[in-house]
Amino acid sequence: MNGEQPALAHIVAGELEVEYADVGPSTGPAVLLLHGWPYDLHAFDEAAALLADAGYRVLVPNLRGFGGTRFLREDAARNGEQAVLATDAVAFLDALGVADAIVAGFDWGARTANVLAALWPERVRGQVAVSGYLVGSQAANAQPLPPAGELAWWYQFYFATERGRAGYDRYRDDFARLIWETASPQWRFDEATFQRTAGSFANPDHVEIVIHNYRWRLGLADGDPALADLEDRLAARPPIAVPTITLEGDANGAPHPDAASYRDVFTGPYEHRVATGGVGHDLPQEAPQAFADAIVAVDRMARDGSARAVAEGARDV
Repeated sequence: MNGEQPALAHIVAGELEVEYADVGPSTGPAVLLLHGWPYDLHAFDEAAALLADAGYRVLVPNLRGFGGTRFLREDAARNGEQAVLATDAVAFLDALGVADAIVAGFDWGARTANVLAALWPERVRGQVAVSGYLVGSQAANAQPLPPAGELAWWYQFYFATERGRAGYDRYRDDFARLIWETASPQWRFDEATFQRTAGSFANPDHVEIVIHNYRWRLGLADGDPALADLEDRLAARPPIAVPTITLEGDANGAPHPDAASYRDVFTGPYEHRVATGGVGHDLPQEAPQAFADAIVAVDRMARDGSARAVAEGARDV
């Protein structure tokens, strides 16, 4: 494992041309890694190298609005709601001919992993979700939090204004650096690490996707009517039965739920782990070994479950 930057490829998937890394043996079991905001696929460089060394095929796309991922049509809606990020992931797997994968992520990526596991469980052998169950809805987000909770979401309210849109557009890098520092207060990332990811924020659709994502959450922007059924299903807080490991850093400075609040949602094989040593919000980049270990462990959970199912089926014959 060396954590070197992987070579990037491009593939047409749904309404996007997706930029992605594909590391490890092509015949290995697939792992799909999904980043959040304000991060990019480089958050997984070291973890992906570890998994590739362990024999996995690791697929790491840049989300819509990040890096070299582009819309195929200029008139396509720059939609950032939770359901569209999941349909992007399904289209990406389809384009690569990948039937199923272990899906893992943090921030937006953990939410997308949750959505995939809840709505397309046949595509998800297991999941690793940093900060647990993050599926939301406009109705849930309409409920006020105590003042301290609202303070933690200050940028969401900033983005609700045109001043916020203009400010984010003008100060993309400064904004991202501030979020990195506050969400991971003990992470001493160097300038090269930050700049490697900051280039992804120059994507021409980046601001529109980010602003729509947060405005949609507050009910200030409409979603795609074609995704309304999916959003209705997600608003019901669907359970997740696929093997799951949730992770949390012991120094996560970003808003995140307490692990006890989502335990009941995971109805299949489940484990919760805490990464210690001052690990913040960007857990895959700050603690790549712990992240990779969780993926290997959830894969083992899935394999053990499949073996038991086969054995039980044989006994029933």
